[in-house]
Amino acid sequence: MAQSEEPAMVCRMTNYKIAVAGFAYLWTLMLVGFMGVGLSIGGHLYQTSIQREKEMQLLFIGRQFRLAIERYKSSGPENAKDQYPASLDDLLKDPRYPNTVRHLRKLYIDPMTGKNEWGTLVLQGRIVGVHSLSEKKPIKQDNFEASDASFRNKTKYSEWVFTYPADLLLKDIAKPGATPVQTPNVGGDMTGKPNPTPPVPIDGKEGK
Repeated sequence: MAQSEEPAMVCRMTNYKIAVAGFAYLWTLMLVGFMGVGLSIGGHLYQTSIQREKEMQLLFIGRQFRLAIERYKSSGPENAKDQYPASLDDLLKDPRYPNTVRHLRKLYIDPMTGKNEWGTLVLQGRIVGVHSLSEKKPIKQDNFEASDASFRNKTKYSEWVFTYPADLLLKDIAKPGATPVQTPNVGGDMTGKPNPTPPVPIDGKEGK
């Protein structure tokens, strides 16, 4: 009797081992799948965090440009008051003065593109605003500061135009002959005019 039961026990043990092995295999596959999903979610969250940080940098830099344009327009000698700059380089060294007068300490790199290139908004031949050249969609869509309220629900970063005053477009765009022209900067002089030499990366040091 014992001899007849032995093959059955061996068979049952074999089936049990096969079932355990199959379960372990399925569990391993599920674990690998969960890990892949977790890594995908983690990577997305990381990229989102990086993009949000760049958005904060862009808002800070844009406000620096806006403040520099305000300083330029609000200053100047008697024969050249109330003017906007003709180029972004004018913010680094105001050409209206014989000595060095700076309204911006350095020309920043666009955090969204990583390039030393900016788009400029030109009104009657003068720069009234600056914007990124990035066509990427912003994560931030609301809860802006009052000066940046026009950025709500924009579909790309290039629509975040930092003008002085902040509501300049709302005031002037309806006036005949006053439609601003967006000019992409394609050269190292940051003026929106072609330059035969490529832009030189900024090393982050402030101008002296």
